[in-house]
Amino acid sequence: MLQVEQKRETRAVSTVVKRKARQDRLTFWKTVGIRVVFFCILLGGWQFLSALNLWNNLLFPTPLQVITNLSAGFKDNSYEIAIAASMKRLFLGYGVSTLLGVPLGLFLGRVRWLDNTVGTLALGLQALPSICWLPLAILWFGLSEFSMLFVVIMGSLMAFTLAVRDGVKTIPTLYLRASKVMGASNWKSYAYVIFPASLPSILTGAKLGWSFAWRSLMAAELLYVNVGLGSNLMMGRELHDMGMVVATMVVIIAIGLIMDKVVFGSLEKIIQTRWGFNAYQQHI
Repeated sequence: MLQVEQKRETRAVSTVVKRKARQDRLTFWKTVGIRVVFFCILLGGWQFLSALNLWNNLLFPTPLQVITNLSAGFKDNSYEIAIAASMKRLFLGYGVSTLLGVPLGLFLGRVRWLDNTVGTLALGLQALPSICWLPLAILWFGLSEFSMLFVVIMGSLMAFTLAVRDGVKTIPTLYLRASKVMGASNWKSYAYVIFPASLPSILTGAKLGWSFAWRSLMAAELLYVNVGLGSNLMMGRELHDMGMVVATMVVIIAIGLIMDKVVFGSLEKIIQTRWGFNAYQQHI
């Protein structure tokens, strides 16, 4: 009798799992279909406006011009070279921001006098547009790679630091008291309590830092002509090639979406699976 009941329970669980998997697949394909239809409508509206000839093609390129420019750019590797140059600058600057922002944010969240001084300064600097750092960077480092790296770092560091700090401040006091009762030292509290509990905020800060670093880099590359996606935008403007400008914008948007959905989306799933944070439920 017990075996019969166990088999029934197993079949019931299997049925629920299969139904859930089927529902997830239907939701996924429904979402994909909605997105495809939306972008097809968007592309169709773009083509319709282009066909009306309300603006000169130099000002409002057609979808065909953009696709042709993208195809030619990837065929002669010019986009690959520009992407590689921009991503190298971005990862260097963003890496420095991460190495500085995470520990600084952890300390600001726990040390009151540090938060009242350095935290206030960071809050004020965050309100400063990152492009404002470029004149100072040029005076210090000249028209060089270091200038762009400095702008990227200053553009992302403050947002990263403050997001981590706010995450530390929202950690339940019970966790910290429990760690003290169990005899955890300061560094063990940071390693086993504060850092894991701050992971959602650290990831939020990482996303904010990434977006600010990306925007800062594009602004710096627009003003300092060199190999890169921002320089492609300037070159397209100077050549009156709006097809090139819009094509480069499409590449920039695509990179941003890939980073958000693939890289940070995967990290969110890992954190949710490992630590059980419900704040990162993924709705595809």
